[in-house]
Amino acid sequence: MKKRERVRARGHPLLTALHPTTLMITKEGEVGPGGDCIVAVGADKSVLDLGRELKGGIRKGGRVVVRMEVGGRVETVRGWGHPSLTLDHPTDMVVRRSSFVCGRTLAVRADRSASDLSREFVSLLRKGLPVEITVEVEF
Repeated sequence: MKKRERVRARGHPLLTALHPTTLMITKEGEVGPGGDCIVAVGADKSVLDLGRELKGGIRKGGRVVVRMEVGGRVETVRGWGHPSLTLDHPTDMVVRRSSFVCGRTLAVRADRSASDLSREFVSLLRKGLPVEITVEVEF
């Protein structure tokens, strides 16, 4: 079974997307120079806002796919859900290469992080363009 939700966000001029192990989308509108994992701001959802069925699939350990599109370019990150995920952070969603779990974690054991995104994609994010994000889980 598959469940999918759309998240709308935008880029920001201060995004660097250089973090080697995480990728974060946040509802916060601004980002500082230390936020090197952030790839989108001003999101209309955090992990807390995701639907019950999508969260259920993630907690069953389903395959999580995060597809991001900005300016006609697409990047996809794949990871896994986990039964320990609480998915209750009010502002953020984080995809991690590691198996670390906290309230903001959307997926673990991901195949990519912020630093793996193409620099062309990051350049478009830095223009502050709208970002269309699809979060899908297959379980």
